Amino acid sequence: MSESLKRIAANVIACELCPRLRDYCRQIAQQKRHMFRHEEYWGRPVPGFGDPQARLWVIGLAPAAHGGNRTGRVFTGDRSGDWLYAALYQYGFANQPISTNREDGLKLIQAYVSAAVRCAPPANKPMREEFDNCRRYLVRELKVLRHLRVIVCLGKLALDSYWLARKQQGLTIPHPRLPFTHGAEWDSPEEVTLLCSYHPSQQNTLTGKLTRPMFHRIFRRARKLCE
Repeated sequence: MSESLKRIAANVIACELCPRLRDYCRQIAQQKRHMFRHEEYWGRPVPGFGDPQARLWVIGLAPAAHGGNRTGRVFTGDRSGDWLYAALYQYGFANQPISTNREDGLKLIQAYVSAAVRCAPPANKPMREEFDNCRRYLVRELKVLRHLRVIVCLGKLALDSYWLARKQQGLTIPHPRLPFTHGAEWDSPEEVTLLCSYHPSQQNTLTGKLTRPMFHRIFRRARKLCE
């Protein structure tokens, strides 16, 4: 990572702005899931991960309680991460299709992944003030990632956070805003294309709301736009 992204990551890891989230993450790290009982949980806010020269930025919702909150890396150690990194690998944005822990050798290629909220929230539902507290990190990443060509927002809440981060930075927002639909696309004045996808949560993937072909089409389009 560049020095700037390192500073953002360090600030994220040390963040204590949301007591409810911090208490929940620590509680989960102590209780653990039975299948992970021998592991030491991360239990802290989870920073972004990837290539400082990223042309693709993927924004999710928040770490999973027994995924990122356990492993310390965003979208790592859970089913959503299995879907995401398999797609990134398929289209040349990662060196391998699996993401199990911070020492698994995964490297992102011209891609960076982070989330609207950096702590695992109870019931996967951050509160409005928690989104507001965390938005500072999206804004800083938006400033630092200077080579972007594509941003993929996974879910409506990630898209809403991206719009507010743009507004906070003084960047143009379309009026009316682009409504969230899977496959929606918007070209910003900075020549960065925004793509929308359903989040690869089990709620979406197990019900068939999001299929692998649907998800992979998003990243095939991202690859084409990055070339």
